[in-house]
Amino acid sequence: MKFGFRKPSLKKRIAARTSIKRQIVHRAGLKMPRGYGWLRNPKRAAYNKVYNKTTFDIFKVIRKLFK
Repeated sequence: MKFGFRKPSLKKRIAARTSIKRQIVHRAGLKMPRGYGWLRNPKRAAYNKVYNKTTFDIFKVIRKLFK
């Protein structure tokens, strides 16, 4: 598990928003309500919860500095 700040990746950021799978799910209206990740994939939901609590985004830190 990673601790500290996440290294930004422009390639992954763009890929996540332009993937074919994402477009199909969003256009078909198959999105689950917020917080239902535990039902869809409990293992991934548990990993993501720990990951998001132990790491932070460097862009959010920079944004807070300049506000």
